[in-house]
Amino acid sequence: MDSILIVEDEDSIRSSIKKLLNGQLFETSEANSIQDALDKYDLTDFSLIISDLRLPGAPGTDLIQLAGDVPVLIMTSYASLKSAVETMRMGAVDFIPKPFDSKELLDAVRRILDNPKPAHSLKAPDLSGRGMIGSSAAMKSVFNIIQKVAQTDATVLIHGETGTGKELAASAIHNESNRYRGQLICVNCAAIPETLIEAELFGHEKGAFTGASSARKGLVTAADGGTLFLDEIGELPLEAQARLLRVLQEKEVRPIGSVKSHKVDVRLVAATHRNLKKLCEQGSFREDLFYRINVVNLDLPPLRERGKDVLEIADMLLEKQCEKLKKPHLKLAPDAIQAITTYHWPGNIRELENSLERATILCDENEQITHDLLGIDLSLVEIDEELEQRSSHTFRQTNIDPPEGLSLEDYFTRFVLEHQEAMSETELSKKLGISRKCLWERRQKLGIPRKKDA
Repeated sequence: MDSILIVEDEDSIRSSIKKLLNGQLFETSEANSIQDALDKYDLTDFSLIISDLRLPGAPGTDLIQLAGDVPVLIMTSYASLKSAVETMRMGAVDFIPKPFDSKELLDAVRRILDNPKPAHSLKAPDLSGRGMIGSSAAMKSVFNIIQKVAQTDATVLIHGETGTGKELAASAIHNESNRYRGQLICVNCAAIPETLIEAELFGHEKGAFTGASSARKGLVTAADGGTLFLDEIGELPLEAQARLLRVLQEKEVRPIGSVKSHKVDVRLVAATHRNLKKLCEQGSFREDLFYRINVVNLDLPPLRERGKDVLEIADMLLEKQCEKLKKPHLKLAPDAIQAITTYHWPGNIRELENSLERATILCDENEQITHDLLGIDLSLVEIDEELEQRSSHTFRQTNIDPPEGLSLEDYFTRFVLEHQEAMSETELSKKLGISRKCLWERRQKLGIPRKKDA
């Protein structure tokens, strides 16, 4: 049985976590401070230590050094997120923001105990050299799929939001495959006019149409022996889709205006941010082509779902921008770290890269990159430190012992009910580190009524 130490100064939270873990057959011990933990226990006897960041006396970060090889999971509010980020750089295995529900905590605990090494050491080393970095669970799954599918000639359909790195994933698949000596031909289907897309892909003979002054081989033929990457394949016209289907089925291509076909050996990797199945229902994408290209589906997670990967990516991009602009290596200020890890990045890695390029250009030498230089709007997620301290003090003044069986959902419910009379919905969402929409959804899920004057 795994033994877990809980270090938390709030009795209600410590009791809730203890009951939750005991219910999952974990052996637990508890302490209200680092000194209390050192007086009672030998820290190396535990499989995992869960600690709040803010504790009486020494902060929870001190446990990282004191516990040796025992992994430390840090609990923190979003207001102190920048501090939590620094703890991970110091060696904490992970952090979990407050408030959290039972599933979030249990998933984190099981993930750590199943993989006792620090998360940052679990990065797939053979793909980091291909430009793909990250240690989140979502990216480990992506790396695993890429490594497996790269050794085959199976068609891959990559799905992901704009800026998530679909072309980078296609490049990794090609470079890890046996076709790495061949060409990787990348085509953005949305960037080529509809009247030219077939000629570009499949080639044409001299005089095949007005302006065809000479014969030209297409991009499919250019990728012979290698990989053809079709980005935004959902934008491909129906006529071109029919020709592409023949290439995949018969392994041959016939240029426009030619009566002869020739064999090609091409591995297709396609990408889109659209729902191709829905496009099939609307009649704008061939259903037979969809099933032909959807052999292996690779979903790239958005940046907001990749946890602390965002900092690793930011460091890499910042170093790249400094080299490009011939500036000394700049560092991120604490408020910039908090902004980067809190912002939702709708443009994903592309938006992050542009933001860091802007900041690098505007930042003076020998100075740190601050939040204002990044040019991102945190109006919906900024945290008010004074509000957090005031509301936390109010909560502690209630001095109510948690009833038997109090869960983390119960804690969330009680917190909202006790503070909503003194706070607006915006203030509540800021205090909890979530959006107003998320607060509303949790109200609906947990059945928490809003105050009468809302």
